[in-house]
Amino acid sequence: MDVNAAVAAAAAIAGVLTGVIAMLAFRWSERDQKRPTRTSLHTDPVLPPGVDTVLSVLRSSAVVLDEADAVVKASSAAYALGLVRGGKLAVEPMLQMARDTRRDGEIRQVELDLPRRGTGRGEALAVSARVAPLGSRLVLLLVEDLTEARRIEAVRRDFVANVSHELKTPVGALSLLSEAVMDASDDPEAVQRFAGRMQIEATRLTNLVQELIDLSRVQNDDPLEDAEPVRVDELVAEAVDRCRHQAGTKQITMAAGGTADLRVWGNRGQLAAALGNLVENAVNYSPARTRVGIAARRVSAPGGDMIELAVTDQGIGISDKDKDRIFERFYRVDPARSRATGGTGLGLAIVKHVAASHGGEVTVWSAEGQGSTFTLRLPEAGLARDRAGQHPDPDLDDEAGGSTESSPYEPLPAPEVLP
Repeated sequence: MDVNAAVAAAAAIAGVLTGVIAMLAFRWSERDQKRPTRTSLHTDPVLPPGVDTVLSVLRSSAVVLDEADAVVKASSAAYALGLVRGGKLAVEPMLQMARDTRRDGEIRQVELDLPRRGTGRGEALAVSARVAPLGSRLVLLLVEDLTEARRIEAVRRDFVANVSHELKTPVGALSLLSEAVMDASDDPEAVQRFAGRMQIEATRLTNLVQELIDLSRVQNDDPLEDAEPVRVDELVAEAVDRCRHQAGTKQITMAAGGTADLRVWGNRGQLAAALGNLVENAVNYSPARTRVGIAARRVSAPGGDMIELAVTDQGIGISDKDKDRIFERFYRVDPARSRATGGTGLGLAIVKHVAASHGGEVTVWSAEGQGSTFTLRLPEAGLARDRAGQHPDPDLDDEAGGSTESSPYEPLPAPEVLP
């Protein structure tokens, strides 16, 4: 009996000990689960209150790093720029900046050129990176994409340089010619000859200033503020009349035809200037005793009917390498010929901006020795309100303002020959 009692007591004691051990183990496991781990340090709750909300509304690419250089938080823009890969900051100069800032607490800023992801081109991505401490352990990295701003600034800088050069040429010529007139005051023939040259240079200077004003106006003005239905026949007649004297001097026949009674919606002055520039170029770059045709027609398009105005010449044509650049400001296919014709290199740039601001486009087909066809496409009256404003600003992509076509545009017959 005593033996049985002893065994029962031992079993009871063992059960109590087992229960105590199990309870202690449970408590220990529970406390261990509440202890912060390395993984939990990388989640959002470690950010100071409100930081997550602020980072979500910033336009800059944002990255938050912990003391182990692991990414705690990164915006979608940071991933899009390729700053973060595999949970790590992938740009070594930025990573070094973050380490230096973590060590001494100083705010640092630097501009870098990064390789662009996903392209085989050698273009660089210009960024501005700013690093600042965020609390005692974290570091905040803000990155601004400066690529587009730099490109626009380069375009403006080149424009100012080109304007300065173009203005300097006729002004310098006028200065030299005026000195020549003074020195040849006793020679009436020389005075007359130099005065004639001065008149040519003054005309060139006047044309340049006027086209600069026109280009500035079409870039800054909203064409729909003074928009109205414009008859295409009137635009064609005005363009022909503008170039009638030059065409007559070179014995160039000007023919106009196509569909009658077409209308487009827009600024009459800008549309007349655009078509006039195309016709004037066709006359200036055509040999004597050739033909310049202007054809208008309505064509179907996915967004509605478009009006096409095609200007065709039998001139020298444009090479493939030049077709991609002819809509750039101050670009000339043949600088020597442009000087002879008084061209400024701004006419096609004006056409490009007018077409884009009216919701249309300008295209070109050309072959060397076979002539050229420039086609101005504009929405028919009533559709332009919806299309204008949907086109991007052509000045942001100045190197490809117009487009080329792989096959020639067949102009419509020109039944009416204008003397």
